[in-house]
Amino acid sequence: MATGRTHRPATRSRGIPEATVARLPLYLRALTGLSERSVPTVSSEELAAAAGVNSAKLRKDFSYLGSYGTRGVGYDVEYLVYQISRELGLTQDWPVVIVGIGNLGAALANYGGFASRGFRVAALIDADPAMAGKLVAGIPVQHSDELEKIISDNGVSIGVIATPAGAAQPVCDRLVAAGVTSILNFAPTVLTVPDGVDVRKVDLSIELQILAFHEQRKAGEEAAAEAAHPAAAHRGDSTEQGPDGDVPAVMPA
Repeated sequence: MATGRTHRPATRSRGIPEATVARLPLYLRALTGLSERSVPTVSSEELAAAAGVNSAKLRKDFSYLGSYGTRGVGYDVEYLVYQISRELGLTQDWPVVIVGIGNLGAALANYGGFASRGFRVAALIDADPAMAGKLVAGIPVQHSDELEKIISDNGVSIGVIATPAGAAQPVCDRLVAAGVTSILNFAPTVLTVPDGVDVRKVDLSIELQILAFHEQRKAGEEAAAEAAHPAAAHRGDSTEQGPDGDVPAVMPA
């Protein structure tokens, strides 16, 4: 199997839009589930529903891969798994270093989904001397003094930053200087990188704030609806009904 430093994925050279690239992992996850259930083919509508997109967008995305499916049959599941995996660069081994082995870093190290998708955790790095040598997920933590040597020895091109915010930019600078060209940043700060270096940011607090916004909006809409449509009991106060239904209880004289 090739290693991560041998070549880069072909998505840019083939002109695949970034929005499409961002959806490819969603398709791959849905397709992997179908493959595990031995489903041979899938329609664009079924796959789009499983991935959470509309079918027209899915067909457009797959056209960039040169995959158009077969009318009346759909898409071959196994071939699409291979095709998307190849496009994402997952048919090769990608050694990854995780820097910052606190609670989050340790959780990432223990995540089993990396290896199954072609990402091998090559090293765990932390600045705390007390962490050096400790086993996390069966991997010994190494001191940050060794960062450059670790990257060189393991041919690492992808780094994961799980440090506190204040340490993230210096760590990023060292990773880039050592040859890392892709960074997944979990630190709550914006990183500055030179051209040719890709950064993906994951900020859980921001995602929670967005969810809080939507919850607040829904609560406001519910309150407005209740104000506009009072309970039926309040609407019927002036028309008491008698024992015979619609006949008023007190007839006019």
